[in-house]
Amino acid sequence: MNRFGQIDNVYIIGIGGIGISALARYFNALGKTVAGYDLHRSELTERLQSEGMGVSYLDNVDTVPPQFISNRECTLVIYTPAIPADNKIFSFFKNNGFDMHKRAEVLGMIADNYTTIAISGTHGKTTNSCVMANIIQCAGKDGFAFLGGISRNIDSNLMLPVKRQQYDRQGTLLVAEADEFDRSFLWLSPKIAVVTYVDADHLDIYKDRNDIVNTFNQFVQKCKPDGVVIVNKKIDTLIDSKAIRKVTYSESDSTCDYYATNIRLSNGIYTIDAVTPSGVISNLSIGAKGRVNIENTMACVAAAQAAGIEETFIKEGVATFKGVKRRMEFHVNTAEAVYIDDYAHHPRELAATIQSVKELFPGKKITGIFQPHLYTRTRDLAAEFAESLDALDELILMDIYPAREQPIEGVDSHIIAKRMKRCKVSLINSNDEIISKLLGEGVEVLLTLGAGSIDRLVEPLTEALSNRKKPKCAS
Repeated sequence: MNRFGQIDNVYIIGIGGIGISALARYFNALGKTVAGYDLHRSELTERLQSEGMGVSYLDNVDTVPPQFISNRECTLVIYTPAIPADNKIFSFFKNNGFDMHKRAEVLGMIADNYTTIAISGTHGKTTNSCVMANIIQCAGKDGFAFLGGISRNIDSNLMLPVKRQQYDRQGTLLVAEADEFDRSFLWLSPKIAVVTYVDADHLDIYKDRNDIVNTFNQFVQKCKPDGVVIVNKKIDTLIDSKAIRKVTYSESDSTCDYYATNIRLSNGIYTIDAVTPSGVISNLSIGAKGRVNIENTMACVAAAQAAGIEETFIKEGVATFKGVKRRMEFHVNTAEAVYIDDYAHHPRELAATIQSVKELFPGKKITGIFQPHLYTRTRDLAAEFAESLDALDELILMDIYPAREQPIEGVDSHIIAKRMKRCKVSLINSNDEIISKLLGEGVEVLLTLGAGSIDRLVEPLTEALSNRKKPKCAS
């Protein structure tokens, strides 16, 4: 905490990012004056403004509040690694000797003051982090959580202690979503580390999968000597925690330390008996939708037990979890149509989401709309994308969302479509055309999938499909 004692002003470049905006909220809660720049106006940036933070959408130094510049010694500048090097505001702060740090570095500085539970992995870390935050709240532990999504339980990506004295208490729990992008998670030294998956991703940052695996091993070895590393059994052999205690989890592999048994599904809700080294937690209902969350739940049970949280509160936290915005989020659930939005943007995530939906709605036609995210990811994983998306009955494939990248010659959505063998595929990029096609043909179960601008379809699709009755099936 003392690291920021002399700071009055915090300027954030890329303030609308889901991870960095949690830091904006944190410093705002500390009473600092917070402002920032983002390229795009969004629901999140508007929320930050309504909470008292200044947000500019112009890359112009004149938009920076004057007191931030005149009071340089008391101004902290935080930036996302995705910010372009030629950003004028970034260049101004850099060239004029301001105190500048990446988002991950600042999160590491904060986390060093507390007992940190770091949730890592190429998939599942946002949901698991949000579930852990809810378990901590149910246990009355009054901790922090810096999340990579909007938890519907708190309607935010930041959880703060209710009692101010917890801000300065060393044993206070802090949940950190440990992001592998730009090797960000190497700034953390957690007491408890979770690793969900280690798949090929962010190959614009990493040379290959071996490079990713090696970096995850660097991360777990930064765990406190008296800590614990919690690893998905599927990748157990890849993760070497050396002298740090390691436990494994899975959905139902009985060779693990933590696994589920007696799995049952009723009205869209999975209930399990969770087997742990200290006994069985019976009749554990899982609030998060989809079968993949059985496996996620076992990771959270292991982390919660490592943090000393009692069974009663683990059960309550898992059962009362309402989900994460854009993770298996139901928007329409009527007699004629169901519409679910999901952030899945990697082949494994797509496969898990589609399979979960098929289990919830057996026999229904599943139609997907997918917007690939990043040219490099599409190029490197085109065959895997095609295989995952082929589990749909029909697919509308949108243009690639570039995010931070420039186009790559010969890389577009067609390289996915031409590899698909079973599913009916249409390539459409206009939102109006997509909605017209769906309303004209009718849908039973519709999924929007992707991490880019596809979320702009959510409101018009919901409005178009919402005037129908509830089905008998899931959710």
